[in-house]
Amino acid sequence: MPRRTTGLARRALLAIAGLALLTAGAVAVGRFAARVQPEAVRADNAMGDTTCLSCHQEKTGFERTAHRLTSRLPTRDAIAGSFRHGENLLRTSNPELYFRMDSTETGFYQTAVLGRAPDTSTHSERIDFVTGSGRKGQSYLYWRPGDQLFQLPVSYWKGTGWANSPAYPDGRPNFDRPIPPRCLECHASGFQSVADSLYVNRYRRTGVMLGITCETCHGAGREHVKRERSPLRVALPSAIVNPARLPRARQLDGCALCHGGAAAPRTPAFSYVPGQPLEKPFDLWGPRDNGEIDVHGNQVAMLERSRCFTASQMTCATCHDVHREQRDVVELSGKCLDCHDLQSCGLFPRHGNALAGRCVDCHMPALTSNTVVSNRPGDQVRVQVRTHWIKVYPQFQSP
Repeated sequence: MPRRTTGLARRALLAIAGLALLTAGAVAVGRFAARVQPEAVRADNAMGDTTCLSCHQEKTGFERTAHRLTSRLPTRDAIAGSFRHGENLLRTSNPELYFRMDSTETGFYQTAVLGRAPDTSTHSERIDFVTGSGRKGQSYLYWRPGDQLFQLPVSYWKGTGWANSPAYPDGRPNFDRPIPPRCLECHASGFQSVADSLYVNRYRRTGVMLGITCETCHGAGREHVKRERSPLRVALPSAIVNPARLPRARQLDGCALCHGGAAAPRTPAFSYVPGQPLEKPFDLWGPRDNGEIDVHGNQVAMLERSRCFTASQMTCATCHDVHREQRDVVELSGKCLDCHDLQSCGLFPRHGNALAGRCVDCHMPALTSNTVVSNRPGDQVRVQVRTHWIKVYPQFQSP
């Protein structure tokens, strides 16, 4: 009898211990789930792309996309413009002003040279950040001593070369355009503003996250990584946002943060949480929408006007794979044939299968932006951007 009693007691103790462990595990899971909500990425909750790609190796192509490369530190590879002698100058309409781009052991510089030789003076600033992947063009930013960030006066456009930065007047050495947070929000994942009632362009120099990173669209990854490394991972929430699983409106919001038009969200810059509604302002007394929206930065607004959009449940991801480079118009045109027959095109009787691969060029042609304009002596550089208002453009109907 004593032995039997001892065995029963042991089993009872084991059962109690097991129940206690289960209870503790459930409490831990409950507490974790209660506190885990998607967060906007910040320097203190970010894990970085290297950590993300250590598990999601099939997404490594993202590191070569225009999103990821839209802001970088200056290097020879990052800066698209030439520093070679004779190719590193921007002449202006002012005979007493030209700009020179220099590469030295201490960095990359833009220098305004004023006056006539030998009586010249110079104003030189170092390139601290490159904005723009270079596929169309780039602009450059610099820190002034302290914590203020400004745009440099010379930009680069593919096919053109060095030019005055957009909206800069030709012939003036302007180094004074401040960079507000909203400009940075679409070219970087994180800059921490320094509150100042007088200046909008003050930032902490530490904690800067350049480029559009994985966590910009998926949310901060710190809690997700904790979950993945936990022995209780199966029972814990994923603590990350998968945009493909969001409702259509929320998927579009993630893109509209930067591709939805000029109206700034109500929330502060760098505070958007993936999966949450993008709070755009509504102006009851504002001008009516007359259809004249610019192709630069208005891709979502244009897509929403398209019959393809209103007659389906398509999103940006229907055609775009943001994790890889997509430059092949023929491949993208193939997406159209997921819903449309080539034979249904009004030009098919005349051109037949020669239309294959031409859908995008005909129905989403590259149009000239009226908002991104750079000045050069006697010339203007106007950027061409592919419209996302999908419709018939008669002037582009000949294949």
